[in-house]
Amino acid sequence: MTVDRLRKTLRAQPFRPFRLHMGDGRALRVVHPDFVWIPPEGSRTVIVSTGADDFEIVDMMLVVSIEVGNGARRRARS
Repeated sequence: MTVDRLRKTLRAQPFRPFRLHMGDGRALRVVHPDFVWIPPEGSRTVIVSTGADDFEIVDMMLVVSIEVGNGARRRARS
């Protein structure tokens, strides 16, 4: 999965909550675009807030899909 794909999902209007599905089976829920921080261009790592003071540092190369709202998944293209 690419950082650009994540940016498009975060900027969608209207915003719809989504899950990032990881290669190890975990899923990270994003309920608001402010809960994801994408560093300046050139990085493939993002930070996802997972609770009040909790966060995950995510390598986008390990994200296998984005599940938006109704369960439809956007798969990474090879």
